[in-house]
Amino acid sequence: MNQLDVNGRNAVVTGGASGLGFAIAERLVASGAKVVIWDLDSEAGEAAGNKLGVSSIAADVSDPASVGGALQKTLRIISAIDIFINNAGISGPNAKLWEYPVEDWKKIFAVNVEGTFYCCRAVVPLMRERNYGRIVNIASVAGKDGNPNASAYSASKAAVIALTKSLGKELADTSVRVNCVTPAAVRTPLFAQMTQAHIDYMLSKIPLGRLGEPQEVAALVAWLASEECSFSTGAVFDLSGGRSTY
Repeated sequence: MNQLDVNGRNAVVTGGASGLGFAIAERLVASGAKVVIWDLDSEAGEAAGNKLGVSSIAADVSDPASVGGALQKTLRIISAIDIFINNAGISGPNAKLWEYPVEDWKKIFAVNVEGTFYCCRAVVPLMRERNYGRIVNIASVAGKDGNPNASAYSASKAAVIALTKSLGKELADTSVRVNCVTPAAVRTPLFAQMTQAHIDYMLSKIPLGRLGEPQEVAALVAWLASEECSFSTGAVFDLSGGRSTY
């Protein structure tokens, strides 16, 4: 593993109890950061925190009051937030758009889009005050290509990409950088929400012929979270195994 220097930086990873979030938190810890995990599942968050030797806080990113409360608790653990990883997300069921359950559509947008908005809205003023920060949003190649039978997830991740571009421009006169990553299929607990047919479809689109590994995503996120990532903002970084063509 190459060493990426975030030594002495303070980081928050949402959805950090498992999957990509856990891998990202693990990589940031290995790179020298002090990490706080936010997760909806308090027990899983505590278990992950114990495993990594970091603090965990129960937070529902789809609820602005919960985000505000988690932020205040975090600032009692770490003095400032240098790095914020918006990783918490859900995929929802697989169905045709005209058959998609309305409540599931709303829930996916509440977590994936509104959650990213609430977290950015809460943390950006703190970063602007200190004139330093790194925000990394976890989107998806589905937000660029639009996966069939996953309209809600695809549309939500397209929104995360657009939010990243907009916020990156808004903060371009500061030393706060905002970027997102767009992985293709990476085997995580989110797969439990998908049909095998949908997983097979995503795999068939990857020229490398395999799924991504959480640690591969974490490596890129760690660089985007570092001070060395100084000239990229509002940008989209692919981890698609060759799937993405633009």
